[in-house]
Amino acid sequence: MLEVHKLRKDFTGIRAVDDVSFSVKEGQIFGLIGPNGAGKSTTIRMIMDIIQPDAGRVSIDGQPMNEGLKNIIGYLPEERGLYRKNKLSHVIAYFGGLKGLRSDEALEKARPLLEHFSLTHYENRNVEELSKGNQQKVQFIIAILHEPRLLVLDELFSGLDPVNQVLMKDALLQLKSDNRAIIFSTHQMDQAEKLCDELMMIDKGRTVLHGAPSAIKQHYGKNALHVEFTGDGGFLRDMPGVRSIDLAQNYAEIELEDDVRTNTIIETMLPRLALHHVARIEPSLQSIFIDIVGQSNVETSGDAETVAPAPAQRPAVMKSPKVRKQFVSGIIYLIAGAIIALQLKDGFDPVAMLFVLIAFAGSMFSFLKFAKLKRELVYGDHLQEEDRR
Repeated sequence: MLEVHKLRKDFTGIRAVDDVSFSVKEGQIFGLIGPNGAGKSTTIRMIMDIIQPDAGRVSIDGQPMNEGLKNIIGYLPEERGLYRKNKLSHVIAYFGGLKGLRSDEALEKARPLLEHFSLTHYENRNVEELSKGNQQKVQFIIAILHEPRLLVLDELFSGLDPVNQVLMKDALLQLKSDNRAIIFSTHQMDQAEKLCDELMMIDKGRTVLHGAPSAIKQHYGKNALHVEFTGDGGFLRDMPGVRSIDLAQNYAEIELEDDVRTNTIIETMLPRLALHHVARIEPSLQSIFIDIVGQSNVETSGDAETVAPAPAQRPAVMKSPKVRKQFVSGIIYLIAGAIIALQLKDGFDPVAMLFVLIAFAGSMFSFLKFAKLKRELVYGDHLQEEDRR
């Protein structure tokens, strides 16, 4: 399905992505993980053809990425790109139209998803009335409306509470069962560990881990045991084959020498302790992440990673009727004022001068209004300090 081969991208002397390669198959969830600033979002933007790589290539079904292929991709960016001042139904119809769906067709496809995410009663309300989590669910619905074969999801669970995370996970697994290829970029290691068939961790632009979660955990696992018991476990500290031990009243976590077998240790403990539970300790993806990247670089809160500026998925502002109206009004006032001003070359006329001033004032007001509306549409989500609950 998707092939990413030796991608490289530099920004003002900084290598953001360095020789990154991977592939994603249909029916697979591929996890792209790493600390803030690692190069995840830059990699995604190159896959989406938002920015061009300095080297390497991206191909789908063996074809280089092009405009035609974008219609088989669904993209959920980390930054929101919704028309905040418009009704939810209009926003769904608009984005559906960008992917070739009629308005009624887009709404028909969206309604089961709106019901799944408990958003049906918001259909005729403005997007700005939705909470941050609900806006994230809308972004997801818009991304899958046209039934894409490839989904690119950047921080899918951002802003979602535990209940909605379960709903989102169910929707994601349904898409996998429908044989979609899915790229899932996240800071949430527990979600990546549970959902992904294959993982790649990048740090400072380079691949540092790549493989199935089980294989990664096995590779980085230690020869260690968790033991729960009754009795005096003090002798465990001096037991042959023990490298280190965390001993408490009724349990111990024991790291063994590499060549020591679990059965040997159990046989040594059995005569002196009543064993209730013995299990090998498997490292979590979170602990591996911290070990590789280093505690100083780890931020698991889901903040936006620092990458060189790149255009986000934002609405086409000049397609908004309100924006176009203010722009056209400003031009008309400006032309009218200029025409009247030309008549003053034959002599000063107070009435004509008044009309010139009115025309130029109207032009300035319209352009200021145009700039405000444009800013609201493009940057509105960043200007809003706190989403309405």
